[in-house]
Amino acid sequence: MPHRPFSPIRLVGFLTGLLLFASVGAQERKLQNRPFIDERRFHYGFTIGLHDQFISMQSNGYIDPETGAQWLGENDRSGYGFSVGVLGEWRLSRYLSLRAIPTLHFGSKHLKFRNAADGNIQSQDMKSSYVAVPFDLKISGPRVGNYRPYVVTGVAPMYDLTSGKHTLIRTRPMQVMLEAGLGCDFYLPFFKLIPEIKFCFGLGNVLDNKRSDLTDPTAFVYTRSVDRVTSSMVVLSFYFE
Repeated sequence: MPHRPFSPIRLVGFLTGLLLFASVGAQERKLQNRPFIDERRFHYGFTIGLHDQFISMQSNGYIDPETGAQWLGENDRSGYGFSVGVLGEWRLSRYLSLRAIPTLHFGSKHLKFRNAADGNIQSQDMKSSYVAVPFDLKISGPRVGNYRPYVVTGVAPMYDLTSGKHTLIRTRPMQVMLEAGLGCDFYLPFFKLIPEIKFCFGLGNVLDNKRSDLTDPTAFVYTRSVDRVTSSMVVLSFYFE
């Protein structure tokens, strides 16, 4: 598995989570903002955020019998992007709720293929525009003052609108990711602000082996050199209710 480069967004998100929970533990009781907002059966809002999307490629050591080339691929740098969506939340109980979050993720992944025979390098900027509809279970803790931490887990079907434009290798447009994350509700005087960090792990191999778009047979060598491709994403979101 290729080595992943340092990702500042994941570090910022992790430190944000630690600070949120530390704030909850130190919070003194005071006048609560919007004390009955969580009693509503349905909640609505919108979300904006940043994300880091990347893929893992499993090279198989394939050698082109005609040229002797052996291409080894990796996702060599982070691909930060922008996310925007809407939130619908259904309260199941005092501590449980079900969320649907139709979201658009705009970003890219940069791939590098190196020929082990002569050191030649080919690269691909794999732009992605995901339409995602995550369904998450939100498990909240008790409210303390104007803070309420929670954890979340769920599944996110995604469709990549730009997968047909990929060149060296191509991924299938439809994929599913498992999600897990944490966040904290901040109760402000006029609305609720919810920062959240979420980790998304792709299920199954999304490599497209049927490249009918390739008219040059030698261009198929990059797809043949990879056995498996899986997608992942880290999303830092800010919800407004």
